[in-house]
Order: sequence, then C-alpha cells, then structure tokens
Amino acid sequence: MSGAAGGGRWRLPLGPGGLLVAAATLASLLLIGAYLAAGGASYTPQEIRDPCEPRPWSDPRSLAELANQFSSSALDGAACELGVSRERLARALADERARERFARRLGIDDARLAEAIRAGLVRAVDDAEEAGALSPLVGVPLRSTLERIPLEQAIELLRDGRTLFEDVRDFLGPAGGLLERLLP
Repeated sequence: MSGAAGGGRWRLPLGPGGLLVAAATLASLLLIGAYLAAGGASYTPQEIRDPCEPRPWSDPRSLAELANQFSSSALDGAACELGVSRERLARALADERARERFARRLGIDDARLAEAIRAGLVRAVDDAEEAGALSPLVGVPLRSTLERIPLEQAIELLRDGRTLFEDVRDFLGPAGGLLERLLP
C-alpha cells in the first residue's frame, strides 16, 4: 500500500464491513439533508380541531364515502358531548381497557358514554341531511333507531359507519338499490 508521501495513490484501509458503515453514514447524511431541505426543521404539529365545530361534507359518491364522513361526524359529535378531542375519544374506544381508563378519568359510566355516542350518531344524521348527503326519508327512521341503540353497537358504528348503511341496504333486500337512489 502506498501513501501520499510516497507519491502513489492514497487508499482507505477499509474492509467490506467498513465500506458498509461508510455507505450507511453517507446515506444517513443525505437523508438528513433532504429532510432539512423539505422544511423538516420547522415542523409544528397540526392544531387539533374543535369537535363541536361541524366539518364540511363533500359530495359522497358511494356508501363507503358516506359511511366514512358519517363516522367522522359522529365521532366529533360524541367528543363534543364529552368535552374531549375527537382523537382522544377515538383512542379511548379502540378497545375495552382503553374505554374503561377513559371513563374512569372522566368520571363517567357506560350510560353517560352511550348517551354521548348516541348524540354523536344523531348529529351525524343531521349533518348528512344538512349537507344533502342523506335523504330525510332515510334520516328520520335512522335517527329514531340511533337514539336507542345499545352502547356496543353505537361504538361499532363510530368505528365504521359502513356497517350501518350496509345493514340498511341488506334490510331492504331486493330494494337495496333504493338506498343508493335515496342518496342525492
């Protein structure tokens, strides 16, 4: 091996492992540079929205889109009733243990939680009707049903509103296409 003093080429004494470390270090530095160039140094978390403020509805083109907006609106409504953020309520309803901790911290029982979730579901029907995404022909009986739904089913609807609209479509049987026609 020749050195710089000997007039020859300078070579790094790196074996295969050293080359991998050098390549990983270079890749890390390039990644950090790209992150900083994209504005990563000035990251600020997005502000949590007030769940009591209605969110705008888009024009749903399918039951899945309607169900997604319905679930979001219902979660907002329930969170508003409980005085917490939508995100906090969503985490609390992820499983039974989280729900129990949440209820204990807020000092509420299942009856109060059910009342808040039902209010959120009814708000979602109101929001859907107001946005023109749900016909009053569907909204009126749906609202009446949701006011009495058991807690576990209410939580399931918050997690995934599709089940509600799929159940309505299935209930209608051969007239299931009627639900899609009742969507504006």
